[in-house]
Amino acid sequence: MTDDQRPGEFELIERYFAPLAGPGGLDLRDDAGLLRPGRGYEVVVTADALVAGVHFFPDDPPAAIGWKALAVNLSDLAAKGAKPDGFVLTIALPRDWTEAWLKDFAAGLGKLAEQAGCPLIGGDTVSTAGPLTLSVTAFGMVPAGRMVRRAGARPGDVVLVSGTIGDGALGLVVHGPDRPGWVAALDDEQRRFLADRYLHPQPRIALAEALQRHASAAMDVSDGLVGDLAKLLNASGVGAEIDLDAVPLSAPARAALMADPALAELAWTGGDDYEILCTASERDYSALIAAAAERGVPLAPIGRIVPEAGAVRYSGKGGGQGFARGSFSHF
Repeated sequence: MTDDQRPGEFELIERYFAPLAGPGGLDLRDDAGLLRPGRGYEVVVTADALVAGVHFFPDDPPAAIGWKALAVNLSDLAAKGAKPDGFVLTIALPRDWTEAWLKDFAAGLGKLAEQAGCPLIGGDTVSTAGPLTLSVTAFGMVPAGRMVRRAGARPGDVVLVSGTIGDGALGLVVHGPDRPGWVAALDDEQRRFLADRYLHPQPRIALAEALQRHASAAMDVSDGLVGDLAKLLNASGVGAEIDLDAVPLSAPARAALMADPALAELAWTGGDDYEILCTASERDYSALIAAAAERGVPLAPIGRIVPEAGAVRYSGKGGGQGFARGSFSHF
C-alpha cells in the first residue's frame, strides 16, 4: 500500500481507536479528554513508554503489543491501590506500518481496556522514521489519602509478593530469536506458559482495594524483584532480609531452573513480571493475604523490613547471595 492509499490520521482514529473510547473520550473528536473524579477521590496518574527493540521485539504479535502497552500502566495503578478510569495513547508508527497491524494492535489494546474498565479518552497518532514507539498515560481513582506509596515501609513489616516471579524474564528468552539449550528441556506447554507471561502480563487490578486497606508500601515488579525492592527500600529509608527460597515460582520456571540453575539470577533480576511487591505490618499482613486470596490472587511473604537504610540481605539454600545486576535497564 502506498502512502497515498493509506488512511489519514483522523480516519485511523475513527476506524481503530474511537471504538475504544469511553464517555470521557468525547468520541475522540475534541482536543482533550475529560475525567470526573467522585467526591472524596483523588486522581492517580502513571505513564510508560515502550520502544520496539527495547521493550518488545519488533515482530511481536501486534495484539500482544497493544495489550502490554496498557497492562504495564494498569500494573502501576494497581500498586497504588487505584481503580483504573481511563488512558491516553500516543503512537508513533514507523514508515512500514500496515492497516492489518494496526487493526490487531487496537484489538489487543481494546480487549484489556474493556476487561479493566479503563477506556481510551484521547492521545495522538504520528509517523516516525525510527522504531515503533508507544506512550500510554493512565488515570486511576483512589479515596483521598489512601494511595499506597513506596515510602511507607517500616522496620518489622513483612515483605510480600503476588503471583510468581521470573516468568516474564524467562518467557522473553523462550519467545526470543536466540534460544539457549535450557529452552529445549521444557515441554511445549511450559514454553507456551512462559512466553505468554512475557507477551500478556496480567496487571493485579484485583489487589487495589486490599492494598489500600492493609499495605504500608507497594510498587509493581516491572524491572526485576531485586532492583524494584531496592527502589522501595530507598524510598522508605529502610532495609530488608529476603528469603529467596520463599519467592514463589511457577512450575515452568522451576523446570527451567532445574535445567540451568544459573537462571535463578535472571528470574530475580530480569523483570517483566508485573506482580505486586508490597509490605504490611505484622498486624495487617495476614488480613492482606486473606483479602488477596478472596480476589483470587496469591500473596507470599518473602522477608522482613529492617532498620538499616538500603541494606538487603538475601538468603536461601545456598546461603547469602548477591547479584551481578539489580534489574532491567531502559538505557
